[in-house]
Amino acid sequence: MDAYPFLEAVREQHPLVHHLTNWVTIYDCAQVVKSFGASPVMAHASEEAADMSGLASALVLNIGTLTRDFIESMKIAAQAANLRNIPVVLDVCGAGATSFRDRKSYELLDSARISIIKGNSSEIARIAGKDVRTRGVDAELVKADLREVAQDLAVKRQCTVVITGSQDIVADSGSCHVVRNGVEMMTHVVGTGCMATSVIGTFVGASPHDIAAAAAAGLSCYEIAAELAAVKSKGPASFKQGLFDCIFSLSKDDVVSRQRIDS
Repeated sequence: MDAYPFLEAVREQHPLVHHLTNWVTIYDCAQVVKSFGASPVMAHASEEAADMSGLASALVLNIGTLTRDFIESMKIAAQAANLRNIPVVLDVCGAGATSFRDRKSYELLDSARISIIKGNSSEIARIAGKDVRTRGVDAELVKADLREVAQDLAVKRQCTVVITGSQDIVADSGSCHVVRNGVEMMTHVVGTGCMATSVIGTFVGASPHDIAAAAAAGLSCYEIAAELAAVKSKGPASFKQGLFDCIFSLSKDDVVSRQRIDS
């Protein structure tokens, strides 16, 4: 597959991406969407969650800093998104760490139609029913075939499943893309996983007709920019600053020459 047309679609359409997301990383999630050429909005109040979903091209939910009230707002936003048939991305951040996170993840999945479930290996394995734990929000070793875990969950939930890591797996009931871009420096910056979720929302908002391919393309473009930023950085701070610059200036040649997506 060719990732660049999906990036072009984002830059041409400027999708509005509604977020109910992690308070720790909220600025970075907004900035990464803006750097790609889309428009972020972070509207968490239950009183306006449905209205804002009514304006958006995609909805991103991230349970990183969840509370009961926050989950209720997410349900309202997701149900409104379903009425408009726009993609809903759910980051099950920290699933497998506490029973509360597990319960609330399942509540969201059962209360609305989720287009993409995204997490690291142990988060997704937990949502798939495996007996694994997550160390806070960091992945633990999963002794299972991750492609199989992703595709089984995709079939069960009738959605696309994304497992991020040293290589990213993007699976639905009929396809599986493996994205092999990225750099180790990303693991030293808080928020790169949450930003990845926002990137997925951005790309599927511009290309909702092919959700799995759009998600894979978004991850590849994001991680190509990370590769370019890492060359110039001296550590996490300069890398993060450079990442936004490299996303903003990402060229067709950068994407075509560097993308590593196996389908």
